[in-house]
Amino acid sequence: MRTRPPRHIAFNRRTFLKHTAAGVGVAVAAPNILMGASDTVRGRVVGEPTAAKVGQQILAEGGNAIDAIVGAALAACVVSVHNCGVGGYGGHMVIAPAGRRKVFVIDYNSIAPAAATEDMFAPDAVGQVRNRINENGWLAAGVPGTLAGLDLALKRFGKESFARVVAPAIELADKGFPLGQGVAGSIQRTLALIKADPGSARLLLKDGEPFKTGDHFRNPALAELLRTLSTGDATAKFYRGTVAGVIADAFSRNQGLVTTKDLAAYRAREVSPLESACKDMRIHTAPLTAGGLTVLEAFGFLQALDWANLPAKSDKGLVRLEALREAWRDRLTLLGDPDKASVPVRKLLSKSYATQKASDVVARVRSGKPLAFSPEPRFHGGTVHLSAADVDGNMAALTLTHGNSFGARVTVDEFGLILGHGMSRFEPKPGHPNSPGPHKRPLHNMCPTIVTRDDRPIIAIGGAGGRKIPNSVLDVLTYHLLVGMPMPDAIAAPRWHTEGDLNLVLEQKWPEEDVAVFKGAGYKVERGGGALVSAVWRDPASGAVLGTTR
Repeated sequence: MRTRPPRHIAFNRRTFLKHTAAGVGVAVAAPNILMGASDTVRGRVVGEPTAAKVGQQILAEGGNAIDAIVGAALAACVVSVHNCGVGGYGGHMVIAPAGRRKVFVIDYNSIAPAAATEDMFAPDAVGQVRNRINENGWLAAGVPGTLAGLDLALKRFGKESFARVVAPAIELADKGFPLGQGVAGSIQRTLALIKADPGSARLLLKDGEPFKTGDHFRNPALAELLRTLSTGDATAKFYRGTVAGVIADAFSRNQGLVTTKDLAAYRAREVSPLESACKDMRIHTAPLTAGGLTVLEAFGFLQALDWANLPAKSDKGLVRLEALREAWRDRLTLLGDPDKASVPVRKLLSKSYATQKASDVVARVRSGKPLAFSPEPRFHGGTVHLSAADVDGNMAALTLTHGNSFGARVTVDEFGLILGHGMSRFEPKPGHPNSPGPHKRPLHNMCPTIVTRDDRPIIAIGGAGGRKIPNSVLDVLTYHLLVGMPMPDAIAAPRWHTEGDLNLVLEQKWPEEDVAVFKGAGYKVERGGGALVSAVWRDPASGAVLGTTR
Protein backbone atom coordinates (compact mmCIF):
# COMPACT_ATOMS: atom_id res chain seq x y z
CA MET A 1 0.00 0.00 0.00
CA ARG A 2 2.85 2.36 0.83
CA THR A 3 4.55 1.85 -2.51
CA ARG A 4 2.09 4.17 -4.21
CA PRO A 5 3.35 7.72 -4.65
CA PRO A 6 1.77 10.14 -2.17
CA ARG A 7 -1.23 11.93 -3.54
CA HIS A 8 -2.66 15.10 -2.13
CA ILE A 9 -5.91 14.52 -0.31
CA ALA A 10 -8.27 16.95 -1.93
CA PHE A 11 -9.75 19.46 0.47
CA ASN A 12 -13.17 20.98 -0.15
CA ARG A 13 -12.20 24.56 0.59
CA ARG A 14 -15.69 25.99 0.11
CA THR A 15 -17.13 23.62 2.71
CA PHE A 16 -14.18 24.31 4.98
CA LEU A 17 -14.54 28.10 4.84
CA LYS A 18 -18.26 27.89 5.41
CA HIS A 19 -17.68 25.72 8.45
CA THR A 20 -14.83 27.66 10.00
CA ALA A 21 -16.65 30.95 9.63
CA ALA A 22 -18.83 29.65 12.45
CA GLY A 23 -15.76 29.29 14.61
CA VAL A 24 -12.86 26.86 14.62
CA GLY A 25 -12.00 25.67 18.10
CA VAL A 26 -15.54 26.11 19.41
CA ALA A 27 -17.13 23.01 20.92
CA VAL A 28 -20.01 22.25 18.56
CA ALA A 29 -22.29 19.29 19.05
CA ALA A 30 -22.27 17.20 15.87
CA PRO A 31 -25.58 15.71 14.74
CA ASN A 32 -26.14 11.98 14.95
CA ILE A 33 -25.40 10.38 11.60
CA LEU A 34 -26.61 6.88 10.76
CA MET A 35 -24.42 4.76 8.52
CA GLY A 36 -24.46 1.21 7.25
CA ALA A 37 -22.17 -0.78 5.01
CA SER A 38 -24.26 0.12 1.98
CA ASP A 39 -23.84 3.87 2.50
CA THR A 40 -21.47 5.92 0.37
CA VAL A 41 -20.03 7.37 3.59
CA ARG A 42 -17.43 4.87 4.77
CA GLY A 43 -17.41 5.73 8.44
CA ARG A 44 -17.68 8.44 11.03
CA VAL A 45 -15.22 10.74 12.80
CA VAL A 46 -16.47 12.99 15.63
CA GLY A 47 -14.80 15.64 17.74
CA GLU A 48 -13.29 19.02 16.83
CA PRO A 49 -15.50 20.06 13.87
CA THR A 50 -12.91 20.96 11.22
CA ALA A 51 -10.71 18.03 12.16
CA ALA A 52 -13.70 15.68 11.96
CA LYS A 53 -14.41 16.93 8.42
CA VAL A 54 -10.83 16.16 7.42
CA GLY A 55 -11.13 12.67 8.90
CA GLN A 56 -14.43 12.14 7.12
CA GLN A 57 -12.83 12.99 3.80
CA ILE A 58 -9.92 10.60 4.40
CA LEU A 59 -12.48 7.85 5.02
CA ALA A 60 -14.34 8.76 1.83
CA GLU A 61 -11.11 8.46 -0.15
CA GLY A 62 -10.46 4.92 1.07
CA GLY A 63 -8.61 5.35 4.36
CA ASN A 64 -9.56 3.36 7.41
CA ALA A 65 -10.58 4.72 10.83
CA ILE A 66 -6.97 4.95 12.00
CA ASP A 67 -5.90 6.91 8.90
CA ALA A 68 -8.89 9.18 9.40
CA ILE A 69 -8.37 9.85 13.09
CA VAL A 70 -4.64 10.54 12.64
CA GLY A 71 -5.32 12.92 9.75
CA ALA A 72 -8.05 14.58 11.81
CA ALA A 73 -5.70 14.94 14.78
CA LEU A 74 -3.02 16.56 12.59
CA ALA A 75 -5.62 19.01 11.28
CA ALA A 76 -6.70 19.75 14.85
CA CYS A 77 -3.07 20.52 15.66
CA VAL A 78 -3.35 23.40 13.16
CA VAL A 79 -6.85 24.78 13.64
CA SER A 80 -7.27 24.14 17.39
CA VAL A 81 -3.88 25.68 18.06
CA HIS A 82 -4.75 26.66 21.64
CA ASN A 83 -5.73 23.11 22.57
CA CYS A 84 -3.18 20.88 20.85
CA GLY A 85 -0.31 20.73 18.38
CA VAL A 86 2.53 18.58 17.08
CA GLY A 87 4.53 20.19 19.91
CA GLY A 88 1.82 19.15 22.37
CA TYR A 89 2.69 17.06 25.36
CA GLY A 90 0.73 14.12 24.08
CA GLY A 91 -1.97 11.77 25.21
CA HIS A 92 -3.10 8.23 24.45
CA MET A 93 -4.91 6.43 21.62
CA VAL A 94 -6.97 3.26 21.93
CA ILE A 95 -7.39 1.17 18.77
CA ALA A 96 -9.53 -1.86 17.92
CA PRO A 97 -8.43 -3.04 14.45
CA ALA A 98 -10.97 -4.95 12.40
CA GLY A 99 -10.58 -8.72 12.60
CA ARG A 100 -7.93 -8.68 15.33
CA ARG A 101 -10.30 -9.33 18.28
CA LYS A 102 -7.90 -7.35 20.45
CA VAL A 103 -7.58 -3.76 21.65
CA PHE A 104 -4.28 -1.86 21.52
CA VAL A 105 -3.09 1.37 23.15
CA ILE A 106 -0.53 3.88 21.91
CA ASP A 107 1.03 5.90 24.75
CA TYR A 108 2.51 9.20 23.58
CA ASN A 109 2.56 11.10 26.84
CA SER A 110 5.38 13.58 27.38
CA ILE A 111 8.46 12.59 29.36
CA ALA A 112 10.43 14.87 31.64
CA PRO A 113 13.97 15.73 30.53
CA ALA A 114 16.91 13.88 32.06
CA ALA A 115 17.79 16.97 34.11
CA ALA A 116 14.40 17.04 35.87
CA THR A 117 14.41 16.69 39.66
CA GLU A 118 11.59 16.05 42.10
CA ASP A 119 12.09 19.40 43.82
CA MET A 120 12.41 21.56 40.68
CA PHE A 121 8.93 23.04 41.25
CA ALA A 122 8.85 22.73 45.04
CA PRO A 123 6.13 25.09 46.41
CA ASP A 124 6.86 27.79 48.96
CA ALA A 125 5.45 27.92 52.48
CA VAL A 126 1.97 28.86 51.23
CA GLY A 127 1.94 26.21 48.52
CA GLN A 128 2.75 28.41 45.51
CA VAL A 129 5.23 27.47 42.78
CA ARG A 130 7.58 30.40 42.12
CA ASN A 131 6.28 32.40 39.13
CA ARG A 132 4.24 29.32 38.17
CA ILE A 133 7.28 28.04 36.28
CA ASN A 134 5.71 24.57 36.13
CA GLU A 135 2.89 26.01 33.98
CA ASN A 136 4.40 28.89 32.00
CA GLY A 137 7.74 29.09 30.23
CA TRP A 138 10.40 26.73 28.95
CA LEU A 139 10.75 24.72 32.17
CA ALA A 140 7.05 23.79 31.88
CA ALA A 141 7.66 21.92 28.59
CA GLY A 142 8.91 18.34 28.54
CA VAL A 143 9.63 16.23 25.47
CA PRO A 144 6.56 16.52 23.19
CA GLY A 145 4.95 13.16 22.36
CA THR A 146 2.07 13.93 20.01
CA LEU A 147 3.83 13.51 16.67
CA ALA A 148 5.53 10.25 17.67
CA GLY A 149 2.21 8.77 18.82
CA LEU A 150 0.26 9.71 15.71
CA ASP A 151 3.02 8.39 13.47
CA LEU A 152 3.30 5.10 15.38
CA ALA A 153 -0.47 4.52 15.25
CA LEU A 154 -0.46 5.11 11.51
CA LYS A 155 2.49 2.78 10.91
CA ARG A 156 0.98 0.00 13.03
CA PHE A 157 -2.67 0.15 12.07
CA GLY A 158 -3.20 2.55 9.14
CA LYS A 159 -3.40 1.91 5.41
CA GLU A 160 -2.11 5.27 4.23
CA SER A 161 1.25 7.06 4.44
CA PHE A 162 1.97 9.98 6.73
CA ALA A 163 2.37 12.15 3.64
CA ARG A 164 -1.20 11.45 2.58
CA VAL A 165 -2.93 12.05 5.91
CA VAL A 166 -0.91 15.18 6.81
CA ALA A 167 -1.72 16.92 3.51
CA PRO A 168 -4.91 18.67 4.74
CA ALA A 169 -3.08 19.96 7.84
CA ILE A 170 -0.32 21.38 5.64
CA GLU A 171 -2.89 23.16 3.49
CA LEU A 172 -4.67 24.58 6.53
CA ALA A 173 -1.42 25.91 7.98
CA ASP A 174 -0.15 27.25 4.67
CA LYS A 175 -3.27 28.89 3.22
CA GLY A 176 -4.84 29.76 6.54
CA PHE A 177 -8.38 29.90 7.84
CA PRO A 178 -10.77 32.27 9.64
CA LEU A 179 -9.88 32.15 13.33
CA GLY A 180 -12.57 30.76 15.62
CA GLN A 181 -13.74 32.41 18.80
CA GLY A 182 -12.20 29.62 20.91
CA VAL A 183 -8.69 30.45 19.73
CA ALA A 184 -9.26 34.20 19.71
CA GLY A 185 -10.67 34.14 23.24
CA SER A 186 -7.72 32.10 24.48
CA ILE A 187 -5.26 34.57 22.96
CA GLN A 188 -7.01 37.40 24.78
CA ARG A 189 -7.01 35.53 28.11
CA THR A 190 -3.31 34.65 27.92
CA LEU A 191 -2.16 37.87 26.25
CA ALA A 192 0.44 38.90 28.84
CA LEU A 193 2.12 35.48 28.70
CA ILE A 194 2.05 35.42 24.90
CA LYS A 195 3.68 38.85 24.73
CA ALA A 196 6.43 37.63 27.06
CA ASP A 197 7.61 35.03 24.54
CA PRO A 198 8.89 36.44 21.21
CA GLY A 199 7.98 33.37 19.15
CA SER A 200 4.45 33.20 20.55
CA ALA A 201 3.98 36.93 20.05
CA ARG A 202 5.00 36.71 16.39
CA LEU A 203 2.65 33.80 15.79
CA LEU A 204 -0.41 34.82 17.78
CA LEU A 205 -0.44 38.61 17.49
CA LYS A 206 -1.09 40.75 14.42
CA ASP A 207 0.78 44.05 14.42
CA GLY A 208 1.25 43.59 18.16
CA GLU A 209 -2.46 43.12 18.81
CA PRO A 210 -4.33 39.85 19.46
CA PHE A 211 -6.12 38.18 16.58
CA LYS A 212 -9.89 38.50 16.68
CA THR A 213 -12.60 36.02 15.77
CA GLY A 214 -12.85 35.78 11.99
CA ASP A 215 -9.35 37.11 11.29
CA HIS A 216 -7.43 35.12 8.71
CA PHE A 217 -4.76 33.07 10.51
CA ARG A 218 -1.76 31.35 8.89
CA ASN A 219 1.22 29.44 10.21
CA PRO A 220 3.52 29.01 7.17
CA ALA A 221 6.47 27.95 9.35
CA LEU A 222 4.43 25.04 10.72
CA ALA A 223 3.30 24.18 7.20
CA GLU A 224 6.93 23.97 6.13
CA LEU A 225 7.79 21.80 9.13
CA LEU A 226 4.93 19.40 8.34
CA ARG A 227 5.99 19.36 4.69
CA THR A 228 9.51 18.42 5.76
CA LEU A 229 8.20 15.67 8.02
CA SER A 230 5.96 14.30 5.26
CA THR A 231 8.92 12.99 3.25
CA GLY A 232 10.64 10.03 4.87
CA ASP A 233 10.27 9.00 8.51
CA ALA A 234 8.43 11.80 10.34
CA THR A 235 9.39 10.60 13.83
CA ALA A 236 13.07 10.21 13.00
CA LYS A 237 13.21 13.70 11.48
CA PHE A 238 11.43 15.36 14.39
CA TYR A 239 13.19 13.63 17.29
CA ARG A 240 16.57 12.67 15.90
CA GLY A 241 17.29 14.94 12.94
CA THR A 242 17.98 18.59 12.24
CA VAL A 243 14.50 19.51 13.49
CA ALA A 244 15.42 18.10 16.90
CA GLY A 245 18.56 20.25 16.92
CA VAL A 246 16.56 23.42 16.33
CA ILE A 247 14.07 22.50 19.08
CA ALA A 248 16.84 21.72 21.56
CA ASP A 249 18.63 24.99 20.71
CA ALA A 250 15.42 26.88 21.50
CA PHE A 251 15.25 25.20 24.91
CA SER A 252 18.91 25.99 25.57
CA ARG A 253 18.58 29.68 24.62
CA ASN A 254 15.66 30.04 27.02
CA GLN A 255 17.02 28.10 30.03
CA GLY A 256 14.84 25.08 29.31
CA LEU A 257 16.00 21.55 30.07
CA VAL A 258 15.13 19.44 27.01
CA THR A 259 18.21 18.42 25.00
CA THR A 260 18.90 16.58 21.75
CA LYS A 261 19.55 13.47 23.86
CA ASP A 262 16.14 13.78 25.50
CA LEU A 263 14.47 14.12 22.11
CA ALA A 264 16.43 11.21 20.62
CA ALA A 265 15.55 8.98 23.59
CA TYR A 266 11.81 9.56 23.22
CA ARG A 267 9.63 6.72 21.98
CA ALA A 268 5.87 6.52 21.71
CA ARG A 269 5.01 3.01 22.79
CA GLU A 270 2.40 0.34 22.42
CA VAL A 271 1.00 -0.72 25.80
CA SER A 272 -1.79 -2.99 27.04
CA PRO A 273 -5.14 -1.45 27.96
CA LEU A 274 -6.74 -1.66 31.38
CA GLU A 275 -9.89 -3.78 31.16
CA SER A 276 -13.10 -4.40 33.07
CA ALA A 277 -16.04 -6.69 32.33
CA CYS A 278 -19.67 -5.55 32.47
CA LYS A 279 -22.46 -7.96 31.54
CA ASP A 280 -21.58 -9.27 28.07
CA MET A 281 -19.31 -6.29 27.33
CA ARG A 282 -15.76 -5.31 28.17
CA ILE A 283 -14.30 -1.83 28.74
CA HIS A 284 -10.78 -1.19 27.42
CA THR A 285 -9.14 2.08 28.42
CA ALA A 286 -5.73 3.75 28.41
CA PRO A 287 -3.54 2.74 31.39
CA LEU A 288 -1.40 4.96 33.56
CA THR A 289 -0.31 7.62 33.13
CA ALA A 290 -3.71 8.27 31.51
CA GLY A 291 -6.97 8.74 33.41
CA GLY A 292 -8.53 5.38 32.56
CA LEU A 293 -7.68 3.72 35.88
CA THR A 294 -9.89 6.21 37.73
CA VAL A 295 -12.80 5.45 35.41
CA LEU A 296 -12.48 1.68 35.89
CA GLU A 297 -11.92 1.98 39.64
CA ALA A 298 -15.06 4.05 40.17
CA PHE A 299 -17.01 1.79 37.78
CA GLY A 300 -15.89 -1.21 39.85
CA PHE A 301 -17.14 0.45 43.03
CA LEU A 302 -20.56 0.97 41.43
CA GLN A 303 -20.69 -2.67 40.34
CA ALA A 304 -19.77 -3.83 43.84
CA LEU A 305 -22.56 -1.64 45.23
CA ASP A 306 -25.03 -3.09 42.67
CA TRP A 307 -25.74 0.58 42.23
CA ALA A 308 -28.02 0.28 39.20
CA ASN A 309 -30.49 -1.79 41.21
CA LEU A 310 -30.63 0.43 44.29
CA PRO A 311 -34.15 1.78 44.91
CA ALA A 312 -34.78 5.08 43.15
CA LYS A 313 -35.98 6.69 46.39
CA SER A 314 -32.85 5.66 48.31
CA ASP A 315 -29.64 7.69 48.68
CA LYS A 316 -28.64 6.48 45.22
CA GLY A 317 -27.12 9.77 44.12
CA LEU A 318 -25.10 10.17 47.32
CA VAL A 319 -23.80 6.60 47.06
CA ARG A 320 -22.64 7.17 43.50
CA LEU A 321 -21.01 10.48 44.40
CA GLU A 322 -19.13 9.04 47.38
CA ALA A 323 -17.90 6.13 45.24
CA LEU A 324 -16.52 8.62 42.72
CA ARG A 325 -14.87 10.67 45.47
CA GLU A 326 -13.13 7.51 46.74
CA ALA A 327 -11.62 6.98 43.30
CA TRP A 328 -10.47 10.61 43.14
CA ARG A 329 -8.76 10.39 46.51
CA ASP A 330 -6.82 7.37 45.26
CA ARG A 331 -6.03 9.17 42.02
CA LEU A 332 -4.59 12.28 43.63
CA THR A 333 -2.67 10.52 46.42
CA LEU A 334 -1.48 7.20 44.96
CA LEU A 335 -1.05 7.51 41.20
CA GLY A 336 1.98 8.36 39.08
CA ASP A 337 4.23 6.82 36.43
CA PRO A 338 4.26 3.09 37.31
CA ASP A 339 7.69 2.73 35.70
CA LYS A 340 9.16 5.23 38.16
CA ALA A 341 7.01 4.87 41.29
CA SER A 342 5.25 2.12 43.20
CA VAL A 343 1.58 2.30 42.22
CA PRO A 344 -0.88 -0.40 43.42
CA VAL A 345 -2.75 -0.74 40.10
CA ARG A 346 -3.78 -4.37 40.61
CA LYS A 347 -5.12 -3.68 44.09
CA LEU A 348 -7.11 -0.62 43.00
CA LEU A 349 -8.88 -2.62 40.29
CA SER A 350 -9.44 -5.77 42.36
CA LYS A 351 -12.89 -7.03 43.33
CA SER A 352 -11.86 -7.30 46.98
CA TYR A 353 -10.85 -3.63 47.06
CA ALA A 354 -14.10 -2.63 45.32
CA THR A 355 -16.10 -4.60 47.90
CA GLN A 356 -14.23 -2.96 50.76
CA LYS A 357 -14.76 0.53 49.35
CA ALA A 358 -18.41 -0.18 48.62
CA SER A 359 -18.88 -0.99 52.30
CA ASP A 360 -17.08 2.22 53.29
CA VAL A 361 -19.30 4.25 50.96
CA VAL A 362 -22.53 2.80 52.35
CA ALA A 363 -21.37 3.42 55.92
CA ARG A 364 -20.50 7.06 55.20
CA VAL A 365 -23.78 7.77 53.46
CA ARG A 366 -25.74 6.22 56.33
CA SER A 367 -23.77 8.23 58.90
CA GLY A 368 -24.17 11.46 56.95
CA LYS A 369 -20.40 12.06 57.03
CA PRO A 370 -18.94 12.49 53.52
CA LEU A 371 -15.33 11.56 52.78
CA ALA A 372 -12.89 14.06 54.31
CA PHE A 373 -10.58 15.04 51.44
CA SER A 374 -9.50 18.48 50.19
CA PRO A 375 -7.28 18.38 47.08
CA GLU A 376 -6.01 21.44 45.27
CA PRO A 377 -8.37 22.34 42.39
CA ARG A 378 -7.05 22.69 38.85
CA PHE A 379 -8.23 24.73 35.86
CA HIS A 380 -10.07 22.71 33.20
CA GLY A 381 -8.79 23.84 29.80
CA GLY A 382 -7.35 22.60 26.55
CA THR A 383 -7.54 19.17 24.95
CA VAL A 384 -9.15 17.70 21.83
CA HIS A 385 -10.77 14.27 21.65
CA LEU A 386 -11.64 12.39 18.46
CA SER A 387 -13.46 9.09 18.01
CA ALA A 388 -13.69 7.20 14.72
CA ALA A 389 -15.21 4.06 13.21
CA ASP A 390 -15.34 2.69 9.68
CA VAL A 391 -17.63 0.25 7.92
CA ASP A 392 -14.93 -2.42 7.92
CA GLY A 393 -15.06 -2.71 11.72
CA ASN A 394 -12.10 -0.57 12.84
CA MET A 395 -12.57 1.78 15.81
CA ALA A 396 -10.27 4.29 17.47
CA ALA A 397 -10.40 6.87 20.26
CA LEU A 398 -7.66 9.49 20.53
CA THR A 399 -7.02 12.38 22.91
CA LEU A 400 -4.30 15.02 22.48
CA THR A 401 -3.49 18.26 24.24
CA HIS A 402 -1.23 21.17 25.05
CA GLY A 403 -2.64 21.18 28.60
CA ASN A 404 -4.20 24.57 29.27
CA SER A 405 -4.55 27.15 26.51
CA PHE A 406 -1.33 27.31 24.44
CA GLY A 407 0.38 24.98 26.90
CA ALA A 408 3.67 26.43 28.15
CA ARG A 409 2.94 29.62 26.16
CA VAL A 410 6.30 29.29 24.39
CA THR A 411 6.97 28.73 20.69
CA VAL A 412 9.91 27.36 18.71
CA ASP A 413 9.95 30.37 16.41
CA GLU A 414 11.59 28.68 13.43
CA PHE A 415 8.72 26.19 13.14
CA GLY A 416 5.72 28.09 14.54
CA LEU A 417 5.72 25.22 17.04
CA ILE A 418 3.87 25.84 20.31
CA LEU A 419 4.99 23.56 23.14
CA GLY A 420 2.64 21.91 25.62
CA HIS A 421 3.20 22.17 29.36
CA GLY A 422 3.35 18.51 30.27
CA MET A 423 5.57 19.29 33.26
CA SER A 424 2.62 21.10 34.88
CA ARG A 425 0.86 17.73 35.19
CA PHE A 426 3.38 16.59 37.79
CA GLU A 427 2.65 17.14 41.48
CA PRO A 428 5.07 19.96 42.40
CA LYS A 429 5.58 18.67 45.95
CA PRO A 430 8.57 16.33 46.29
CA GLY A 431 7.97 12.80 47.52
CA HIS A 432 4.68 12.20 45.69
CA PRO A 433 4.28 9.29 43.21
CA ASN A 434 3.60 11.96 40.58
CA SER A 435 6.51 14.29 41.50
CA PRO A 436 8.83 15.20 38.60
CA GLY A 437 11.82 13.00 37.82
CA PRO A 438 14.20 12.24 34.95
CA HIS A 439 12.41 10.69 31.97
CA LYS A 440 9.24 10.33 34.04
CA ARG A 441 5.77 10.56 32.48
CA PRO A 442 3.26 12.90 34.20
CA LEU A 443 -0.21 11.84 35.27
CA HIS A 444 -2.91 13.24 32.98
CA ASN A 445 -6.70 13.08 32.74
CA MET A 446 -7.26 11.87 29.18
CA CYS A 447 -8.99 8.49 28.96
CA PRO A 448 -9.81 7.34 25.43
CA THR A 449 -11.86 4.16 25.76
CA ILE A 450 -13.29 1.37 23.61
CA VAL A 451 -16.08 -1.03 24.61
CA THR A 452 -16.27 -4.47 22.99
CA ARG A 453 -18.86 -7.21 22.81
CA ASP A 454 -17.69 -10.69 21.79
CA ASP A 455 -14.22 -9.15 21.20
CA ARG A 456 -15.64 -6.76 18.59
CA PRO A 457 -15.64 -2.98 19.14
CA ILE A 458 -19.03 -1.36 19.63
CA ILE A 459 -18.18 2.01 21.27
CA ALA A 460 -15.25 4.43 21.03
CA ILE A 461 -15.42 7.33 23.47
CA GLY A 462 -13.38 10.02 25.19
CA GLY A 463 -13.58 13.62 26.32
CA ALA A 464 -11.98 17.05 26.45
CA GLY A 465 -11.92 19.25 29.53
CA GLY A 466 -9.08 18.62 31.99
CA ARG A 467 -10.01 16.86 35.22
CA LYS A 468 -13.62 16.73 34.08
CA ILE A 469 -12.75 14.08 31.49
CA PRO A 470 -12.72 10.91 33.64
CA ASN A 471 -16.00 11.84 35.33
CA SER A 472 -17.87 12.59 32.10
CA VAL A 473 -16.66 9.43 30.36
CA LEU A 474 -17.66 7.47 33.47
CA ASP A 475 -21.09 9.15 33.44
CA VAL A 476 -21.82 7.98 29.88
CA LEU A 477 -20.55 4.44 30.53
CA THR A 478 -22.56 4.25 33.76
CA TYR A 479 -25.79 5.38 32.12
CA HIS A 480 -25.33 3.05 29.14
CA LEU A 481 -23.71 -0.08 30.59
CA LEU A 482 -25.18 -0.16 34.11
CA VAL A 483 -28.51 1.64 33.71
CA GLY A 484 -29.17 0.39 30.18
CA MET A 485 -29.85 3.72 28.48
CA PRO A 486 -29.38 3.79 24.69
CA MET A 487 -26.17 5.63 23.79
CA PRO A 488 -27.91 8.81 22.57
CA ASP A 489 -29.75 9.06 25.90
CA ALA A 490 -26.62 8.22 27.89
CA ILE A 491 -24.71 11.03 26.19
CA ALA A 492 -27.60 13.47 26.64
CA ALA A 493 -28.06 12.61 30.33
CA PRO A 494 -26.89 15.17 32.94
CA ARG A 495 -23.25 15.03 34.06
CA TRP A 496 -21.45 16.17 37.17
CA HIS A 497 -17.95 16.91 38.34
CA THR A 498 -16.01 16.39 41.53
CA GLU A 499 -12.28 16.12 42.24
CA GLY A 500 -12.83 14.36 45.53
CA ASP A 501 -13.62 17.37 47.71
CA LEU A 502 -17.03 18.68 48.73
CA ASN A 503 -17.33 20.95 45.69
CA LEU A 504 -19.82 19.54 43.22
CA VAL A 505 -20.60 20.92 39.75
CA LEU A 506 -23.95 19.87 38.26
CA GLU A 507 -25.17 20.48 34.73
CA GLN A 508 -28.40 22.41 34.36
CA LYS A 509 -30.34 19.23 33.56
CA TRP A 510 -30.00 17.99 37.15
CA PRO A 511 -33.39 18.33 38.91
CA GLU A 512 -33.65 20.81 41.77
CA GLU A 513 -34.70 18.03 44.15
CA ASP A 514 -31.33 16.34 43.58
CA VAL A 515 -29.54 19.63 44.15
CA ALA A 516 -31.35 19.93 47.48
CA VAL A 517 -30.29 16.41 48.51
CA PHE A 518 -26.62 17.11 47.77
CA LYS A 519 -26.68 20.45 49.55
CA GLY A 520 -28.39 18.86 52.52
CA ALA A 521 -25.61 16.26 52.73
CA GLY A 522 -22.98 19.01 52.98
CA TYR A 523 -21.80 19.44 49.39
CA LYS A 524 -21.11 22.88 47.92
CA VAL A 525 -23.15 22.76 44.73
CA GLU A 526 -22.86 25.01 41.70
CA ARG A 527 -24.21 24.77 38.18
CA GLY A 528 -21.75 24.25 35.33
CA GLY A 529 -20.67 21.97 32.50
CA GLY A 530 -18.89 18.65 32.30
CA ALA A 531 -16.30 17.58 29.77
CA LEU A 532 -17.08 17.57 26.06
CA VAL A 533 -17.62 13.92 25.15
CA SER A 534 -17.16 12.58 21.59
CA ALA A 535 -18.28 9.04 20.82
CA VAL A 536 -19.09 6.67 17.99
CA TRP A 537 -20.97 3.43 18.48
CA ARG A 538 -22.19 0.48 16.46
CA ASP A 539 -25.76 -0.79 16.70
CA PRO A 540 -25.54 -4.50 17.59
CA ALA A 541 -28.63 -5.42 15.58
CA SER A 542 -28.11 -3.54 12.31
CA GLY A 543 -24.36 -2.90 12.33
CA ALA A 544 -25.05 0.78 11.66
CA VAL A 545 -22.80 3.41 13.27
CA LEU A 546 -23.84 6.53 15.16
CA GLY A 547 -21.63 9.37 16.33
CA THR A 548 -22.01 12.57 18.28
CA THR A 549 -20.21 15.17 20.37
CA ARG A 550 -21.75 16.76 23.47
